[in-house]
Amino acid sequence: MTELCPRFEGAMEIISKRWVGLILFELLNGAKRFSEMETDLPISGRLLSDRLKMLEKESIVERNVYSEFPVRIEYSLSEKGKALKPVIQEIQNWANDWVPPENIKENKA
Repeated sequence: MTELCPRFEGAMEIISKRWVGLILFELLNGAKRFSEMETDLPISGRLLSDRLKMLEKESIVERNVYSEFPVRIEYSLSEKGKALKPVIQEIQNWANDWVPPENIKENKA
């Protein structure tokens, strides 16, 4: 039996966490405010916050604070996060080809 590469296993642990894929997909089109993502994604604010903090800790997402009034905070993909674009696009292609519509769930975390 072949063992999994520890790096592959580590990468899968990050991107397979629930909602991480959707957050990354959402940020592929550019920076977003927390409230925009909360509106666009079927996820609770608390869980979205937890996932964004985890992705920021992994240097996949950057949190940018703009000193305006009121303060504006945006999240965007770092270079490391942008490197996931082809992976996410291929998962989307695979889903379009292989995931039947009846398997699509609509739920809010």
